[in-house]
Amino acid sequence: MILLRLLMSLNAWLIRCRGERGQATAEYALVLLGAAAVAMLLVSWVTKTNRISNLLDAVFRHITGLVS
Repeated sequence: MILLRLLMSLNAWLIRCRGERGQATAEYALVLLGAAAVAMLLVSWVTKTNRISNLLDAVFRHITGLVS
């Protein structure tokens, strides 16, 4: 929530400073920041669980089972 409030205040500040000029750039930057925040949460979750390594191990076992 803090990140969302920060992004909203940043967007409001950019609008006041520049008017309508650069609005698309500010929105693009906010979308990128939001995507980065989601990616950080996903990476944090993946590193705390072993789901990705378990998935890769299962795929590798399946492939080696098909080959042999």
